[in-house]
Amino acid sequence: MARFEIGQKASFGKTITETDVVSYAGLSGDFNPIHVDRQFAQTTRFEQRIAHGLLTTSLLSGVLGMHLPGPGSVYIGQTLRFVRPVFINDTITATAEVLQYDPVKGNILLKTECRNQNGELVLEGEAKMRVPREEQGVGA
Repeated sequence: MARFEIGQKASFGKTITETDVVSYAGLSGDFNPIHVDRQFAQTTRFEQRIAHGLLTTSLLSGVLGMHLPGPGSVYIGQTLRFVRPVFINDTITATAEVLQYDPVKGNILLKTECRNQNGELVLEGEAKMRVPREEQGVGA
């Protein structure tokens, strides 16, 4: 039986907090006022601050690195399409679903998406990962 099967899924969820947004701004150097300035953000089409797109994307790293395909796997590539904004205090669930798996090369292609607490799609894409060969195990 293959280690990964087409249609296999895993998810990881987190509520995006004020601390997350401020910490991500400090880590990335992205202090765009749409993310960090409440007064500025009120003048935009969103009428409030939005989380960084790549902060939301980072939740994909949590599901991919820890759940599916899991420890020992590494990113080869990721496509992204940002569908709607993520606001502070939104609860985001990142999901990965196996689309293809090549156990010989150790490559896996996954559909990736993030949805908010209302089930609305906020981000979608595909991840290509390299996984340890079955005989090598984690860390190979």
